[in-house]
Amino acid sequence: MRKHTYDVIILGSGSVGTPAAMAMAGQGLKVLVIDPASSPGQGSNKAAIGGIRATHSDPAKIRLCMRSLEIFATWELLHGEDIGWLRGGYMFVAYTPREERLLKDLLITQRSYGLNIDWYDRYDLLEIVPDLNPDGLIGGTFSPEDGSASPLLSIHAFWREARRLGAEFRFREQPLSIHVSGGRVTGVRTDKDEFVAPVVVNAAGAWARPVAQMAGCDVPVIPDLHEAAITEPVARFLGPMVVDIRPAPGSANFYFYQHKSGQVIFCITPDPPIWGSDRSETSTFLPLVAPRLLDLMPRLAPLRVRRTWRGMYPMTPDGSPIVGWAPEVEGLLYAVGMCGQGFMLGPGVGELLARMVAGGLTPADEAVLRALTPERTFAGQEALK
Repeated sequence: MRKHTYDVIILGSGSVGTPAAMAMAGQGLKVLVIDPASSPGQGSNKAAIGGIRATHSDPAKIRLCMRSLEIFATWELLHGEDIGWLRGGYMFVAYTPREERLLKDLLITQRSYGLNIDWYDRYDLLEIVPDLNPDGLIGGTFSPEDGSASPLLSIHAFWREARRLGAEFRFREQPLSIHVSGGRVTGVRTDKDEFVAPVVVNAAGAWARPVAQMAGCDVPVIPDLHEAAITEPVARFLGPMVVDIRPAPGSANFYFYQHKSGQVIFCITPDPPIWGSDRSETSTFLPLVAPRLLDLMPRLAPLRVRRTWRGMYPMTPDGSPIVGWAPEVEGLLYAVGMCGQGFMLGPGVGELLARMVAGGLTPADEAVLRALTPERTFAGQEALK
C-alpha cells in the first residue's frame, strides 16, 4: 500500500478531534483525521445536550472552557454561521445546607480564575428563574456568561473550517494499528491504507482505551451511560441551564435548559453509574427523571417529550480529562476521558493540543497539563462534575 505522510494523525472526529484538527491546521500543520463513522460527531458528540460552562470546580477545566466559551460565542460573528449559540447562563440551585455550603465554597476558586459568577439568595434567584419551586429554596449560584449551542451545527462548522484550513478527513475507515518503532509512533494502518506521522492523537472518546491498546499502551477510560430527552418547542420562558446537584434514589443530579429553538432538553446522572456501550434508550429513564423535573419546576408538566436517547460518557477514575503525551510511547498524544463534557471542552482542548504539537505552550498551559497528565495518580473526585 502507498504511504501518505502527515505532521499529525488524529483518531476520532468528535467533540475534541474535529476542533483539534481545525486548530492544528490553523497552525500550518498537515493534519489527517480518521474515523470509522460516516461523518463527524457520530459518537458521544451526537448525544451531547449542548451545555457550555466554565463554572467548574477544577482550575484546568475552568481555563479550557473559558476559551471554549469565547470560540462558541464569537463563531457567528467571525465566520457568519449560526451554531445555535445562546448565552443563557448556568444556575446551580440549593435546597439544603449541603448544596449551599458546597456552592459557596466553590465560588472562591471560580472567582479567582476570573469567572463572572455569584451567589443569589432565594428571592434574587427567583427573579432570574421565576418558575423554580420556591418551597425550601435557599438560593444558588448563577453564571450569566455560560450558555449553550447545537452540537450538530457546531461540529459541522468546525469540520468545514478545518477542511478550509487544509485538514483532511477520511470517514468510513477503521484504524487497525498504530505503528511504533524504536519506542516512538511512526504512523497508522487502517483497513484501507497506511499513513506516516510522528504524532498520533487519541481523540477516540468512549473508544479511547482500545485505540491506546493499538500502540501497546493503556489509558483508564471506561464509558458510562447517560440518557437524555427533548420536548416539543414552546415559547421562551427559561434562560439558564438549571442544575440540581441533590442526590436522589437512582440519580446523583439532573439538569435541563431551553434550547435556542424552544425545546427543553434534560438529562440525569444515574447513581450507581451504568457502565457499558449499549446506547439503546430505556423505559426507566422518564419515570426516574420526571418526578425530579416537576418537583423543581412544576410548569414543565404540560410539555410533551418528543424523543429520548442514550449516550456514553468516557469516564476516568477521578472524573477529569486525560490530556498529555503517553509515557510509554513517544509521539502518542492523549485527549481523552472528557467525562461527558467533551462538547464544552473540545475547542479549548483543541487549541491546547495544537500548541503542544506546534510549540508555544504558555505557563497557563503547563499548569493545565500538570493537572490532566496521564501520569497522575487519579486520586479523589472533582467537586462539581
